[in-house]
Amino acid sequence: MRSLRFRLVAGFGLIAVVSALGTGALTFREARTGVLQQSQDTVVNQFRDSVDALTPGVPAPPGQSGLDALVYQLASTHRSQHWRVLATYGDLRAGSAPGDGFPELTGTLRTSVRTRSVAVFQRVHTGGRSSLVVGLPVVYGDGEGGRVGSGLTLYLVVPQTTEQQYVTALVGAVERAAVPALCLAVLLALFVARGVLRPVRALRQATRRMAAGHLDTRLSVNGSDELADLSAAFNETAVALERSVSELRRMEEQSRRFAADVSHELRTPLAAMSAVTDVLDDEAAHLERGTAEAVQLISEETERLVRLVNDLMEISRFDAGAAELHLDEIDLAESVRRTLAARGWQEKVAVRLPPPGAARMPVDPRRFDVVVANLVGNALRHGTPPVTVSLELRREPSGEGWARLVVADRGPGITPEVLPHVFERFYKGSSARTRSESSGLGLAITAENVRLHGGRIQARNDPAGGAVFTVDLPAGHPGRAS
Repeated sequence: MRSLRFRLVAGFGLIAVVSALGTGALTFREARTGVLQQSQDTVVNQFRDSVDALTPGVPAPPGQSGLDALVYQLASTHRSQHWRVLATYGDLRAGSAPGDGFPELTGTLRTSVRTRSVAVFQRVHTGGRSSLVVGLPVVYGDGEGGRVGSGLTLYLVVPQTTEQQYVTALVGAVERAAVPALCLAVLLALFVARGVLRPVRALRQATRRMAAGHLDTRLSVNGSDELADLSAAFNETAVALERSVSELRRMEEQSRRFAADVSHELRTPLAAMSAVTDVLDDEAAHLERGTAEAVQLISEETERLVRLVNDLMEISRFDAGAAELHLDEIDLAESVRRTLAARGWQEKVAVRLPPPGAARMPVDPRRFDVVVANLVGNALRHGTPPVTVSLELRREPSGEGWARLVVADRGPGITPEVLPHVFERFYKGSSARTRSESSGLGLAITAENVRLHGGRIQARNDPAGGAVFTVDLPAGHPGRAS
């Protein structure tokens, strides 16, 4: 009901109904007024003419027989029109039908007849019928241009059956005309809606195609109306958007390729530098103090540069969509123990792990090792002992199984303004800390590895103090194994 088509059809239909009813009401009112006015004038003129023709023969003052004769002559002359006549003179009264009480005569009409010397008429409804009532006082000229009342008053009651039938026919005609008008309006509305909605529908489909990535979508421009202008504006916007997106993609591809190329080119000299620093580390004990400190600094910076280059290579693979999962069903608890042992963190980290064999799942062992190492290393660098690592298996109400890895520390936690950005690349929690031991890519790589497994990762602050990182991995992620 909220669609544009429905509103157009409803609007046209409403306009048609209002127009038809308004026109019909005005036509009915004018026709009814004309019919009743014409009927009224005809009856009043006929009544006046008949009274003028017959009253000269009535003796003055009239008796009961004279009144009866006058009433009889008036009623019989217009028997076909169903006239009912009443004559009054003082206390005398004569009606055209015996026992007729003339209920149509109202007190207002009688008062008007007594106070005026011209014909008075009124339309009344009694017994479900409409009648025209005319009151006519009989007056004589006094020879000097004046008029003198005779005391004789005649009343006429004429049923308006014919006029009522004509009015009823008018109402039926208006009703019958409204239905075709409404149908015609609906057809016109459908036709107009089709013409209006066709370009709107095309615009909607084109917008959806653009949202799906088809930036070469264009609309055909027909005519010179507002919808054609809208289509032309859409095409211009699409051209500008395609150009901008293409430029952004080109720049992004160049940046990604540059980072990958630089990282690749740096690996060979860094490998040589690492070999040299290893030799220098072995000889540091035999060197002078200043020289030994310089050798140690070079060794640490070379190792940091190696980690940065490796992280950049990994990020470039994620950006290029070349990162793949090599799934293998392993014991996650045993994998966590190996990760901590390989880095010498067994004494620094408390673990709560399920028994051996209870947490077997298909994951990429290398990437899971990176996830655990990055989270634990981050907690050791920025948190405060004790650092805890817990692993548990849980099942959703839908039956889907998940493995939850939680790494927590008891440090100061993550400030609220930093918390939403902890997984962004090269993000520093403090603008003053422009240099740190880490590359600034560890948590970003961790998040990418978790998403590659179809899992989710979140960071929060424990109310008791410290940062808590939670990783959820699905038990049956459909990755590609090799």
